[in-house]
Amino acid sequence: MFNFTKKEWAYIFYDWAESAFTVVFATFIFPGLYSYLSTEGGGGLSNDQSSILYQVIISTISIIIAIGSPILGTLSDYRGTKNRFFKIFFYIGILSSALIPLYPYFPWWVVLIPFSIAYLAYNATNVFYDSFLVDVTEDERMDRVSTTAYAFGYLGGSTIPLIIGIALITFLEGTLPFQLTFLITTLWWLVFSIPFLKRVKQVHGIEPEAHPVRNAFARLGKTFKEATKYKKVFLFLIAFFLYIDGVHTIISQAVPFAVNAIPEVTGENVNNVLLPIFLMIQIAAFIFAIIFSLLAKKFKTEHLLLVTIGIYAFISLFGFFINTVMLFTILGLLVAIAQGAIQSLSRSYFGKIIPKEKANEFFGLYTIFSRVAAFMGPAIIALVSGIVLAINQTSQIDDPVFPGAMRYGILALIFLFFGGAFLFNKARKIPVDYLDK
Repeated sequence: MFNFTKKEWAYIFYDWAESAFTVVFATFIFPGLYSYLSTEGGGGLSNDQSSILYQVIISTISIIIAIGSPILGTLSDYRGTKNRFFKIFFYIGILSSALIPLYPYFPWWVVLIPFSIAYLAYNATNVFYDSFLVDVTEDERMDRVSTTAYAFGYLGGSTIPLIIGIALITFLEGTLPFQLTFLITTLWWLVFSIPFLKRVKQVHGIEPEAHPVRNAFARLGKTFKEATKYKKVFLFLIAFFLYIDGVHTIISQAVPFAVNAIPEVTGENVNNVLLPIFLMIQIAAFIFAIIFSLLAKKFKTEHLLLVTIGIYAFISLFGFFINTVMLFTILGLLVAIAQGAIQSLSRSYFGKIIPKEKANEFFGLYTIFSRVAAFMGPAIIALVSGIVLAINQTSQIDDPVFPGAMRYGILALIFLFFGGAFLFNKARKIPVDYLDK
């Protein structure tokens, strides 16, 4: 079941390492602390101003990553450069994260500087990490390595540091528990990355040449053109853009949706109610990621991907009927079944259909489609919910059984999954003979 090489284990454990940053700094604990510091903690901002500032920061970083990913990927295609780029951004991320625990000794807004740098560096390392998949394993083992990496990320980095942080914040007072949580998370990221830093080396690449930066930009332009020539790759990227946008939206909108659709969940008790469900999802996601890694040995990756897209389409439909914590818990389990699999199988499937010697630049495009795929879903929810809310106010409709206009927006996401499934089904039927040319 876990018969992996040392290089494959090193790759897997980097997911275990870096997932800690995602859950503590990017998703749960730091955003909550930032909200407090910028408002009640002396920042003087209103809740709306605080939220807008944070979204501007995250959006700006996402745009920088989306623009820079293919450039970095193209430059790292030269032999011997990918490890160098990875280490540069990795150590920048570690050093910046290590500065965040110093926040109590400076004005509240100063903490945004190391956080922004760390968040940018963290995302940059993932550009290279994804592309290293083709360097650590063979095509027939990519599914297992990729899904197992996601599984260990859920089990370790996404769960253990969060539990430690919640325990510290619960039993200690003041700023100390937050400082300890951020320090432990940084050390977790650093220590468990050591095997990756020691064992994983670039295998595929092109020979160094004169004027690498200028030529890298030239090759980047060619990459976009080439992506349209590789019909299988191009269609897959469009399909991926659609369905992964729906995935990201469902994950990011889970808390607002719960508050909007479930009467017993309020702003005051949202963390107490949803935290156990969140931890349950992480553990279940680990189990199902392992299950899908085993299924990948018996079934084609493309078929498993269609299954996971179908599960998310059902989640959009089922979400319309959510009005209790119990139903929301069931929804969370459905997300756990498909979440790790749809991301890991997409990554490994893409690794199989691209030219190996151009893995970095193509994974740069992959990262663009993944990072940029975060605006359509929220826009759909906002538009549909706004229309439904306006109709309800005009018609004075009272719907106590299924409250909240946001459920209509969640239902509308089903079109992203239908569109993604349709295009992916077309892409998977295109032969891969071009890889040998």
